[in-house]
Amino acid sequence: MNLGPSMAGVAWRNLWRNKRRTLLTLTAIAFGMFLAILMTAMQDQSFADMIDTAARMGGGHVTVQHPEYIDTPTLTRTVEHAGEVIEIAERNPLVEKGVPRISGQAMIATAKASYGAYFVAYDPSLENDQTLRFLEGVVDGEMLAQDSGNGVVIGKKLAANLGVGLGDKVVYTLIDKHGEIIGSLGRVRGIIGTGAASMDAALLMLPIDHLREQLGYAPDEVTQVALFLNDSRKSATVTAHLKPQLLNHGDALTWYEVSPELSGFIAMKVGGARFMELVVLILVAASIFNTLFVSVIERTREFGIQLAIGYSPLQIAAMVIWESFWLALCGVLAGGLVSYGPYKALAANGIDISAQLGDNPVEVAGVGMNTVLSVGISPENVYIIVGAVVLSTLLAGLYPAWRAGRVQPVEAIKLV
Repeated sequence: MNLGPSMAGVAWRNLWRNKRRTLLTLTAIAFGMFLAILMTAMQDQSFADMIDTAARMGGGHVTVQHPEYIDTPTLTRTVEHAGEVIEIAERNPLVEKGVPRISGQAMIATAKASYGAYFVAYDPSLENDQTLRFLEGVVDGEMLAQDSGNGVVIGKKLAANLGVGLGDKVVYTLIDKHGEIIGSLGRVRGIIGTGAASMDAALLMLPIDHLREQLGYAPDEVTQVALFLNDSRKSATVTAHLKPQLLNHGDALTWYEVSPELSGFIAMKVGGARFMELVVLILVAASIFNTLFVSVIERTREFGIQLAIGYSPLQIAAMVIWESFWLALCGVLAGGLVSYGPYKALAANGIDISAQLGDNPVEVAGVGMNTVLSVGISPENVYIIVGAVVLSTLLAGLYPAWRAGRVQPVEAIKLV
């Protein structure tokens, strides 16, 4: 019983007996695959950018902090040996860099107004634009330097609300390590825009060494150590690896544990995109089913003759399955070729939508979405799309194959 290469060759020739119908079906497969690839690639890149931005504005892709800090984020819950934590973490090849930070809530005021603020204290000698998103957002003045002393940097909307500019004095008040209220005078050295309105209205940036002295912290004490990875998708792997090594140094958390709102938003959007991709896949499968089913109906007499001269029902069914396989293979290749050009163009240049958004950028969980739509699909999603196209094509061929194998030779040969 031959179900192998020669049957595959017969199926290939059968497929091109009606070139127009086959080409229309391949067009449907290629177009469906094109939509799936571009939709997924835009989503992957957009969410990867959001995750990286959140990491660079907050605690990294993996955050090491006091075990109770996530539930009660006060300045009394600290990591006392940040240097050791960074040394341990950077032994992992997935970790590119670790930096110490102190963050929390404060009150910032001038003689005329006062507002709640979220402060981030960082070490200017250790941070760069790959670890600290705010370094890219300076709209006036400059970021802090190692010798900034009592210098501060504030969000542009907060500066406008307070009515301050470069060189002006502000007073910020917070609670130190011992639960005491302390106040300090700062001079505005820079004003930044983050792309997120809520962050621009509340951000206060401080030099970490100066703040340590005010809070009564030890020289290596922080509220969190931010770890940055070469791939945010590896955060769970790194966290699982770090936890047993940290012992009493703190607790390691993934970005999605630290930012559940952002994680929930991404999960919701991924679910919606998967549903749309499923709809596209069903439409493509329906087109393939129609092609194969009509082809089987048209060749009923032919199948009857083949059965009469010695073909088995299994061979007839296998021939139709081979036809669906060739459709899947050619459709995947055509979809890849159709998608390649637009994908490369969008990956290189993107689509700038800042003019459409105007002064109202989209913000999720304090993270502004990128105003340039680009693409960057993950390898696993490529495999999922290709596998789904091939599987749906083969499944669409099962009923036509079964129908072809059940043809009755005597009745079929009578058909004109």
